[in-house]
Amino acid sequence: MSDSRKRHEALLYHAKPKPGKIEVVPTKKYATQHDLALAYSPGVAEPCLEIAKNKNNVYKYTSKGNLVAVISNGTAVLGLGDIGPEASKPVMEGKGLLFKIFADIDVFDIEVDATNVEQFIATVKAIAPTFGGINLEDIKAPEAFEIEARLKEELDIPVMHDDQHGTAIISAAALKNAIDISEKDITKVKIVVNGAGAAAISCTRLYLKLGVKRENVVMCDSKGVIRKDRDNLSSQKAEFATDQDITTLEEAMQNADVFIGLSLANVVSPEMLLSMAKNPIVFAMANPVPEIDYDLAIATRDDIIMATGRSDHPNQVNNVLGFPFIFRGALDVRATKINEEMKMAAVHALADLAKKSVPEQVNIVYDEVSLTYGKEYIIPKPFDPRLIYEIPPAIAKAAMDSGVALEPIEDWDRYREELMERSGSGSKEIRLLHNRAKSNLKRVVFAEADHLDVLKAAQRVHEEKLGKPILLGRKEVILELKEEIGFTDDVPIIDPKTDEENDRRNRFGKAYWKTRQRKGRTFSEAKKLMRERNYFAAMMVNEGEADALITGYSRPYPSVVKPMLELIERDKDVSRIAACNLMLTKQGPLFLADTTINENPSAKELAKIAQMTGNFASMFGIKPNIAMLSYSNFGSSNSETSKKIREAVSYIHRHFPKVVIDGEIQADFALNPELLAKEFPFSKLNGKKVNVLIFPNLESANITYKLLKEVQGAESIGPIILGFAKPVHILQLGASVDEMVNMAALAVVDAQQKEKRRKK
Repeated sequence: MSDSRKRHEALLYHAKPKPGKIEVVPTKKYATQHDLALAYSPGVAEPCLEIAKNKNNVYKYTSKGNLVAVISNGTAVLGLGDIGPEASKPVMEGKGLLFKIFADIDVFDIEVDATNVEQFIATVKAIAPTFGGINLEDIKAPEAFEIEARLKEELDIPVMHDDQHGTAIISAAALKNAIDISEKDITKVKIVVNGAGAAAISCTRLYLKLGVKRENVVMCDSKGVIRKDRDNLSSQKAEFATDQDITTLEEAMQNADVFIGLSLANVVSPEMLLSMAKNPIVFAMANPVPEIDYDLAIATRDDIIMATGRSDHPNQVNNVLGFPFIFRGALDVRATKINEEMKMAAVHALADLAKKSVPEQVNIVYDEVSLTYGKEYIIPKPFDPRLIYEIPPAIAKAAMDSGVALEPIEDWDRYREELMERSGSGSKEIRLLHNRAKSNLKRVVFAEADHLDVLKAAQRVHEEKLGKPILLGRKEVILELKEEIGFTDDVPIIDPKTDEENDRRNRFGKAYWKTRQRKGRTFSEAKKLMRERNYFAAMMVNEGEADALITGYSRPYPSVVKPMLELIERDKDVSRIAACNLMLTKQGPLFLADTTINENPSAKELAKIAQMTGNFASMFGIKPNIAMLSYSNFGSSNSETSKKIREAVSYIHRHFPKVVIDGEIQADFALNPELLAKEFPFSKLNGKKVNVLIFPNLESANITYKLLKEVQGAESIGPIILGFAKPVHILQLGASVDEMVNMAALAVVDAQQKEKRRKK
């Protein structure tokens, strides 16, 4: 993607459809005058009076206990420097977004026009009663040190400067494990820290608490080694000044065990790496370009343990592994501060989590056979679902043990369950889907690439490295549209109707005719059909010239399904294909079927649809809990519809007893565990979170998924075809660009899975 294109897309993302990345959403009913009278005057006076009697009641009656302020004065924003409070706001909103999606913590971002330390501290103290915690962000050193220290001392809520402590905690966990794997002694390892800003100082301080000896640390800044005989050192730099007779980074690297980079791109050479001790540990954390390229470092030394700040290499040191979960644990016990004990608890919890057996869901996301503790897995992955229920309890316990928790946790099992519930976020599934697609790119045919939105989707897939697009359609139109949207990269363009495709049309036509010659098709008709884009595209997939197919944007669904049914073989033991939609709801992902194919499936067909949908859910590492929906519950009606559902459920119970499925059941009972347990304690769905909904007919399924999409704002991926032997997926007429990008990513993952099955 060109720089101008990136700039335009970033600006558009922040400006449309409404400016900014976060909003305030009511948590209480507000539809009636009665509701408003409780929300505001006169009802609101009652909690005000209770809080006036006891200030701690503010946690009982307001959002304070789950509200964090992300505060900056804009003096050290990313790598952009002192750009001011207004210019820092997009970053602070972004931080708020991460707090919400990873740990379900609400955020107000506060940009303070105050570079004076005393003024800044006074401002934060004045607004602190609003918040349960304070996350300081992008404040330049050395002021950041004093600001954080003073606020921690003078406030009774958790305060953390993430630029300092986030990187310190994550890298310390990684360092602990790297030293273990390399079989070194932490008290003897020689460490070079390149960089002397807030993050570098905080990292080094934490490493000392981990067991590193101060005399074994050499710190460098832009002028070289920080020596005791250098003039005008800040107190922080003086803390790590050395009296060793060395002056340059190159000299410092000789025989060093560990390199910690929090500096600039490409400052470490292969020669420097070669001068390090056996089994060197290198954390090149400059972003986006590290101090030494990952591939170059690995090629230079095969005994290296390497980490970066990037997501496209093993061992990503990413602050998102820390701050959401640290604040989550601190808020949940009403900690008065984030102390050293809590930080060390985070270090040990992260390090220990990397040593545990990795859930299959994480292996699936990262396209690994089995992630195991070792040189390329020294720290958990950011998408590991265990982070939310492993790290906060460790923080909470440390807060309790160190005496700073005002509301200790008594039932730890219940607390873990509450944390698991907080992780239900549709965006997470999309991130996981895209991450899996990137792990092994496949060729995706966009059969309608001469439509602007389809081409935009293909451009996104190409630029975000989700797949390898093949553009099908009128070539001159595609070239004009590419120029219009700045899609300058060279990708294959195929126009099925041109003379240059004559040989391929004949070859495809002959292959198609062989499958249909006893079903009324002539060879001449078969060749003619290959001029149609959907027939041509399907044959590209059949003949191995593409891995997956996306179509349906510009034509009615039935007319697009027809050629696919003729050309694409079914999976083994599948007599009829089906379709499901993955709905990304606030309560978590829901798989709905059959949404577009089978109008009134029989009991046997319903049973097969349920099995295929459950298997598809498993592709995401989700254990399917299947509800067969009806307007009746467990025999309360003897209608034909109810009876066929009962028959389908009975069939699966008999032949596949390990499948978690039940019905017939009404939707509210299926989705409300308390209601289900009270009325139907015998159901196999009790104690399970239902995530697959099978409908009695197409009408009910289609209406439901579109209602969820339009009324509730649930994001939809689909309809997803189930039962084809090839990755062929059909869009709804007029699908959005985002929907097409997600479907393309899904088609890539589908191709990956089918390839794996063929190789078994």
